[in-house]
Amino acid sequence: MSIKEQLESVRDDFLTDLESFPVNDKDIESLKSKYLGRKGLVASLFSLMGKAEPIDRPLLGQKLNSLKDEIYTLFTEKEKRSLKNDPSFQNPNLDFSLPGHVSSSGGIHILEQTLSEVKDIFKSIGFHIAYGPEVDDAYHNFTALNVPEHHPARDMQDTFFINPEVVLRSHTSNVQIHLMESLEPPLKYIVPGRVYRNEAISYKSYCLFHQVEGIYINEKVSFAELKGCLEYFIKQMFGPNKKMRFRPSYFPFTEPSAEVDLWDDEREQWMEILGCGMVDPKVISNVGYDPERWKGYAFGMGIERIAMLKYKINDIRLFYNSDIRFLDQF
Repeated sequence: MSIKEQLESVRDDFLTDLESFPVNDKDIESLKSKYLGRKGLVASLFSLMGKAEPIDRPLLGQKLNSLKDEIYTLFTEKEKRSLKNDPSFQNPNLDFSLPGHVSSSGGIHILEQTLSEVKDIFKSIGFHIAYGPEVDDAYHNFTALNVPEHHPARDMQDTFFINPEVVLRSHTSNVQIHLMESLEPPLKYIVPGRVYRNEAISYKSYCLFHQVEGIYINEKVSFAELKGCLEYFIKQMFGPNKKMRFRPSYFPFTEPSAEVDLWDDEREQWMEILGCGMVDPKVISNVGYDPERWKGYAFGMGIERIAMLKYKINDIRLFYNSDIRFLDQF
């Protein structure tokens, strides 16, 4: 059988199939695949063009394209008739000319919204952003930060240990060590990311949370600069009238150290929001800097705590239980 005869045969078979098939979407799609699919009958005809005489190929090509267009047009008409025969199409309460319902495409999680706002504030005053490993060695997570082996933070009740020398980081402070080991000062970075603590889950604590670490190293750095930086952040994040206070504290990697509290109008009490201080000279020595020349300050804050205070959320577990009623509010 010649290609021309095969073409006519495919056309006749198609017309017969189209008339005999029931009028429903499933059968139409099946028939469309049989004739117009990648391995359909029309495609097989195109593959035979190479066997035709060169002088016959232009005419055969025109006829094949014409057949393909004809089949496609008849399918379109068949689909229209199928829709008109659909009982729902005859429903007077349905207006198919109206726009359809737009499906929800989801939204940005409230924690990601809060984190983005924090990053934008610090970027506006010259901080760069860096990221680091969530699984790290104990040296970068503890030892280089002046946390001795007997310190309670190394106890299994606070830290997830992969093995005695590898942990799930308990703070993003591990990245400040990586940064100082790889970069020459001065440097000014914030480090956002997830951290892990082996703590009992309750309304105010969870086994993981998000933290932003800040580190600034230069030749002349003072606690007054740290205080001004954090006051600017609080006013940008919570408004110019938010009450805040600094109070003395202790961290192994900063000296002197402080914690920053915000007044919580809902609970009518002070709520700790972040820890900060001047980088301990021993930490500066651990990364190979000269502590006589280079000074610095550091701070760390929990994103969940910031979101809870800003949006008056009273249970940290709400961030992680995927309750659409909660998430839709943001």
